[in-house]
Amino acid sequence: MGVEISDLQAFLTVARAGGFREGARISGGSASGLSDAVRRLETQLGVRLLNRTTRSVATTEAGQGLIDRLAPALAEMEAALDVVNGFRERPAGVLKLNVPVSAARLVLPSIVPRFLAAYPDIRLELMIEDSFVDVIAAGCDAGIRYDERLAQDMIAVPIGPRTQRFAAVASKDYLDRRGRPAHPRDLMQHSCIRNRFASGSMPDWEFERDGETVLIDPPAVLIVQTGGGVDLAVDCAKAGAGIVTLFEDWLRPHIDSGALEPVLEDWWPEFSGPFLYYPGRRLVPAPLRAFIDFIKAA
Repeated sequence: MGVEISDLQAFLTVARAGGFREGARISGGSASGLSDAVRRLETQLGVRLLNRTTRSVATTEAGQGLIDRLAPALAEMEAALDVVNGFRERPAGVLKLNVPVSAARLVLPSIVPRFLAAYPDIRLELMIEDSFVDVIAAGCDAGIRYDERLAQDMIAVPIGPRTQRFAAVASKDYLDRRGRPAHPRDLMQHSCIRNRFASGSMPDWEFERDGETVLIDPPAVLIVQTGGGVDLAVDCAKAGAGIVTLFEDWLRPHIDSGALEPVLEDWWPEFSGPFLYYPGRRLVPAPLRAFIDFIKAA
């Protein structure tokens, strides 16, 4: 029939992503290229695989049937090729990771340059976002998340610092004007700079001391989306707009420089560090295995 494997992979990418634009973002290709590949595949097979609308796409009955048989076959083919890759002197190929902004900022800078130097035949691709996604559906080999957001069927490997803290800070000018909180509940009387997840949720601020945990929902003078808006939140705090909470390691340079002052430091909560996670039901690709072995050795 002359069907190209690349066209089958394009169809699977679009179907899993639920659209051509999202499929292009995940795969690193173009929406038009994916559209051409799917159209070519449908022409060769003589059947419609996707129902298209202006907003999204959905698989037809024929398309879903193809996915049910195609996905395991492609996974097996990739596994077979990776067995051959295992005989190479150095692992090669593409390693795709889905990571939150915090890991990209605080964990990976000390790992990625050394890993790339150790494995020059591996190309690392990072999807950096804070929304929780299915790493397999997103076309990634693995992801980085914290334990409370890990699926139970995943294998998790510690990566980065094993203990972290959330810190609260403000500028000296702000605290001189508004006073220094003595208890987390005092924050209800302050101007606060808060983060909202892409899902729309805005988590409470959590504080802990001597076994006592306090959750508060303080008033916000500024709300930014987690990830891309965090640097703006820090800059506004430095300018005296209010109190902000964030990873201590993210704020530490500003604290050490004197631009920001710790607030309620004896209440800062500790939590376990992040994990590299990947599905355990499939053969681990050689690039991912190399990355796992590298962070374990580190």
